Parts: sequence; structure tokens; C-alpha cells
Amino acid sequence: MHPGGQESNLLSFVTAWLAHLYTATGAIAAFLATVAVFEQDYRRAFLWLYVQVLVDATDGALARALRVHERLPWFNGAKLDDIIDYLCYVFIPALIVWRAQLVPIGWVMPVIGAVLLSSAYGFNRVDAKTEDHYFLGFPSYWNIVVLYLFLAQLPKPVNAVVVVALAVLVFVPIRYLYPSRGTEFKTLTLALCAIWGALLFLMLWQLPAVSRSLFLASFVFPIYYVALSLWLEVRNKIS
Repeated sequence: MHPGGQESNLLSFVTAWLAHLYTATGAIAAFLATVAVFEQDYRRAFLWLYVQVLVDATDGALARALRVHERLPWFNGAKLDDIIDYLCYVFIPALIVWRAQLVPIGWVMPVIGAVLLSSAYGFNRVDAKTEDHYFLGFPSYWNIVVLYLFLAQLPKPVNAVVVVALAVLVFVPIRYLYPSRGTEFKTLTLALCAIWGALLFLMLWQLPAVSRSLFLASFVFPIYYVALSLWLEVRNKIS
């Protein structure tokens, strides 16, 4: 083999592993967020979860650009991604619900159980991510849900009802947008998502005293996301 070819293969091999390492840094963010939860430093916990979301939003595109699956076909990057996602999107938010006392004390285990078990089901459905790039059922965005509940300071029973209702929606086969891979209104969705991400960062930076106007403005993208997902679902059903 030509020396240039060997160097090229080695570089491809190394960059493929670096892409997986980039994904794996989410596990470190998960650990640091967990430490912050037990220290009751929720601002720091949510900031580490935010870091993991940034990694999760970009690692797939990086892996596809580097053709990681072709270069390391025996290593399951999707499984690594799912393990970290379950930690950061499900398990750690459940810890925050418990540690921050967001629901009545007598409801803690049923509510947390609903989160953990519904999402365990959702993560293990083979069609959880459809071939046309949608999530099937509520996509376990518990890190976002718990952040909003933490900021809103609603009555604890209301928080419990919201969480259980969303846990039920994991089992309801409604398709939700996959912002980074979907094709419907992708440019607008990604633009609004980027603005929303900036608003979330500003709110986290302001904790514990978050501007009310900033908090209310941050609902624009979630409302858009849910409304568009439901509209596309209805359109697909009747077409």
C-alpha cells in the first residue's frame, strides 16, 4: 500500500475515534451535573446538562461527516449516544425532581417512576426515531420540562400532573419533529431553536433570579415545536 494511503487510513481511524470521544464527553457532563444536584447547585447542574445538549446536537452531524460508521463498523455509536441521552435527558432530571422537591413528597416515587419507566420504554422502541426523521411519542425532553418547572415555581401537585401527563404521552404514537435531522421547515426550525438555546443560556446564567420577560419569551420555540409537530401529524393522517 502506498504510504499516503496508510497515512490517510490512520487519519480516518483517529478522527472516527475522536468523534466517538466527543460524544462520550456527555458522560462527563452527566457526572458533573449529578454532583451539582447532590450539592443542590441546580444552576450548575442545568448548565452541565446544557453543555451535553450542545454535544448531542452536533455529534451526529460530525459522525456523518467523518463517515464514522464506515470506519468503525464494530463500535455502536448510537448505543453510546442513547446511554448518555438517558442519563442527561431522563435520569438526572428525575434526580432534580426529587432533590429540589418539585412534587409533593408522597408523590416522589410514583412521579419519578413514571419518568424513568416511560422513557426506558421510549428509548428501546425500534421505531422511536422514524425513518423519515421524527420522534414517535413524547421524546423524553425531561431536562427541558424540569428546567421550566424549576423556573415557574408552580404548585407541587401541578408539577406532578404535568410530569405524569407527559410520561403518558411517551406511549401515544404522535410524531414530533427531530430538529437537527427533519426536513419539514428545517431552516426556520433550526433558526428558532438557536435563538431559544441562547435564551435558555441567558436564563441559566441569571439563576436564581430569572427575568420574567425572558422566561415568557423562551416559550415561543416550545409552542412552535409542539404546534408544528401536531399540525404535521394531522396533515399526514388526512393526506
